[in-house]
Amino acid sequence: MTKPRLRVRSGFCSGSRTDWCANDKLAMSTTSSWGSRSDWPAKGFTALFDYAARSHRRAAAVLLLISLLAFLPGFFQIPPVDRDEAYFAQATKQMIETGDYVDIRYQADVRYRKPVGIYWLQAAVVNAASALGLPDAVTTIWLYRVPSLLGAIGAVLATYWCALAFVSRRGAVLSALMMATSTILGVEARLAKTDAVLLFTVVVAMSVLARVYLAPRRADATPGIGMLAVFWTAIAVGILVKGPLVLMVVGLAAATLSILDRSARWLTALRPLPGIAWLVLLVLPWFIAIYWRVGSQFLVASVGEDMLAKIASPQEAHGAPPGLYVLLFFATFFPASMLAGLAAPAVWAVRREPAARFLLAWLVPSWIVFELVVTKLPHYVLPLYPAIAILIAGAVETRVLSRRPWLVRGVMWWFLVPMIVSVVAVVAAVVIDRDLALPAWPFFAGAIVCGLFAWQLYDDDGAERAFMRATAASVLMAFGIYAVTVPSLTPAFPSVALARVLHDSGCRHPIAASTAFQEPSLVFLAGTDTRFTDADGAADFLRGGRCRFAFVDAPQEREFALRAEAIGLRYGRGPHVEGYNISIGKPIAIAVFQSAGAP
Repeated sequence: MTKPRLRVRSGFCSGSRTDWCANDKLAMSTTSSWGSRSDWPAKGFTALFDYAARSHRRAAAVLLLISLLAFLPGFFQIPPVDRDEAYFAQATKQMIETGDYVDIRYQADVRYRKPVGIYWLQAAVVNAASALGLPDAVTTIWLYRVPSLLGAIGAVLATYWCALAFVSRRGAVLSALMMATSTILGVEARLAKTDAVLLFTVVVAMSVLARVYLAPRRADATPGIGMLAVFWTAIAVGILVKGPLVLMVVGLAAATLSILDRSARWLTALRPLPGIAWLVLLVLPWFIAIYWRVGSQFLVASVGEDMLAKIASPQEAHGAPPGLYVLLFFATFFPASMLAGLAAPAVWAVRREPAARFLLAWLVPSWIVFELVVTKLPHYVLPLYPAIAILIAGAVETRVLSRRPWLVRGVMWWFLVPMIVSVVAVVAAVVIDRDLALPAWPFFAGAIVCGLFAWQLYDDDGAERAFMRATAASVLMAFGIYAVTVPSLTPAFPSVALARVLHDSGCRHPIAASTAFQEPSLVFLAGTDTRFTDADGAADFLRGGRCRFAFVDAPQEREFALRAEAIGLRYGRGPHVEGYNISIGKPIAIAVFQSAGAP
């Protein structure tokens, strides 16, 4: 049997015959003619995919469209999510309120876990919206999410650009679609946090590094000064957004490649001296400013108490043994994760080829570090997923996915996951909100049908068309979950109801104190002056004047009443708010009390 040649410009292999197909048993076709026995829903998505593969401009347009379809559902409707998103948004809000864009604070406490980059980006969006006349911009959470949305879209487009160094335009589009539909990026695109922006900076930096590494091995032109400036700027932005993580990913990849090649001479093409000078010029001013303000407190807190502490001990109950990320991968990179096992034998076969070696150097060393770190969260390994996407895309387009039955059977999860998640979503709606979430059912049904076709017709139509069906299922699930189900779970966002009490009170400047419910989303929506206290403190707080409100947890009402009687407090009773605190996974009941007197 004649082994197929690699059909891309530069590809994963340098020889005239590809090692992807060293084992004929691995080879399989990944495309088929339009005459297959099912034209829906694959035909429309495949047509769009074919359209994207014809030019870079079309590819960018289609990837932008798919990214918006995947990321926008629920983006505007979902209230502030506790806790990380609300912490970031509140710290930015305080920057805007005080005009201090150097220090990072949450109420009276310092928040020195991350550098200032994400706060500046969020503040720029909110200030621009305020200047354009958007009402209540400082408490409109979706404005704080805009940098994450742009970062996620940028990461998808950057994955396409990066993949062009390894595969054809069609393969690059496929790898970018894997990122756009991945579960974890869909979550991060909707949260006002650092991780989507960090991903963008990592992919941009690795895109340039890949071209620098591969250029002498392909006799290509060395990247020019403009592209090198992009590399060092991406690293600088990454540092300002999330500290040294971008340096870890890029540095471990470069060090691994240098060790394997027994030479680091290729790194001189990065122009390290002027590059580092440019990086320092971008990063150092804020670090000098914060040091001038608080001394070494920021470095001690961010490096010592946040980053290094996570290495040795579990932080915030997020400890887990090595191997967790391998298990989570199949959920967090779904639906593309179902193709990872099928591509693994072929990737292993070409591991010594320069292109595959680069992608594995991007992936493996950092993955090992993340597995060894005691504190684990699903999004930590997100900057490594583009390398996996490109490796899978290379295997798909060179038609070398494994045909071993036990691996192929894994694609049935394209059908099972939408079905299971749909059931879980409806059950959650019933338990939390006593609602069947009926408006989401058509989206769930469409996703299940697409997943069923993706699974059943995988052997007939190939991986590429099957993944288009899985993409359709992923987008439909995004609408069903994020646009319909989650926003309808109003009890899961009690801060919204409590803030509405303040808004409807008629007071110009209401102030609240809360006992057991002390989540940052309440501070963000109710006001920076919101106080957290106990039942006695809440009663004392109401005594301080008019337009004061106390949010008292039901078990503490008696203690509050006794204290109020003891100090002679006159107060009024407001609504009773029942909800669910997602941060601790428990139902809550909150009584609202107001100080006596007209607003």
